[in-house]
Amino acid sequence: MSQLDFVSVTLVTYNSGRFIKKCLESVLAQKYPDLELIVIDNASTDGTVDILEQFDGRCRIVYNDENCGFAAAQNQAIAMSRGEWVLTLNPDVLLMPGFIQQLVEAGQLHPRIGAVCGKLLTIKSTFELPDKAVIDSTGMYFTPMLRHLDRGSQQPDGGEYSNFEYVFGATAAAALYRREMIDDVALNGEFFDNDFFVYREDADVAWRHQLLGWRCLYTPYARAYHVRNVLPGNRRALPPEINMHSVKNRFLMRIKNMTWDLYRRNWFSITSRDLVVIGACIVREHSSLKAFWKVALSWSSVREKRAEIMRRRKVTDEYMASWFHAQPVSRPAPKPSPRVLARLKAARG
Repeated sequence: MSQLDFVSVTLVTYNSGRFIKKCLESVLAQKYPDLELIVIDNASTDGTVDILEQFDGRCRIVYNDENCGFAAAQNQAIAMSRGEWVLTLNPDVLLMPGFIQQLVEAGQLHPRIGAVCGKLLTIKSTFELPDKAVIDSTGMYFTPMLRHLDRGSQQPDGGEYSNFEYVFGATAAAALYRREMIDDVALNGEFFDNDFFVYREDADVAWRHQLLGWRCLYTPYARAYHVRNVLPGNRRALPPEINMHSVKNRFLMRIKNMTWDLYRRNWFSITSRDLVVIGACIVREHSSLKAFWKVALSWSSVREKRAEIMRRRKVTDEYMASWFHAQPVSRPAPKPSPRVLARLKAARG
């Protein structure tokens, strides 16, 4: 493999002691010769630091004095990284041996592929491989209500997602990003928006890279397992702070990225969902009301970001609108050559 294939794995931990050891071991066991592993710990207090110290010398570790959020810590790691590709990784992900190679080789199929995602399957927090494969994500899609969901989530893996396809975006739990794309879509030096703190930052990136003409490729040959805690319908089981950021970031993402044409086409669905979200905050989820105050405080800077995105936008209204449907949308992608396909199958983990 050429030097251009160098991969930086960037991982953010925060009280991740249940998972981090096996996650790091799965990265270091990858059948891939050219990679670096960068870990940012966001002031963990659960023993994560003690586990990380066991990996000193095998990866670069930075211990932050405070929890600056997933987005900012990932940006911190990306700024330290040297790879032509960056794999963002959650600590509750277990990679199969050929995962990184599969993603990189898929990403090389076209120069405008800015992001690559594989098949994420569900796994329990014990990290024991399940008897039956259940899908966690095969890429991200958006509904007309501006909800972003994972294709195939919680469905048995019956082979429906076995083709190379272009999808809207990748979940940052295990997403490979091209360095050229990272530099192109970054705003004020931030790839992930620091204002998001946590949650939806990957959906924001996906929307932005679509507007700027980049593509996201799904490859069925790259497999990993993910312990997912945030699912539609389980808000009451999540910390109030996470739910507040979820509400805040829904509106920040829209202000930055939504075109007037997209709103015109889907105004009823969008407004209906907004009323549900606002009503739920007023009636039941009072801790999320401060999300609207935070949006107001960010209004000026978010509008500046929007102006820059729209100034550099490269795709048509019709193209963007075609991605927003109630059911997952995907598009055919170029098939690998027989030689590449054989190599992908051989490296499958």
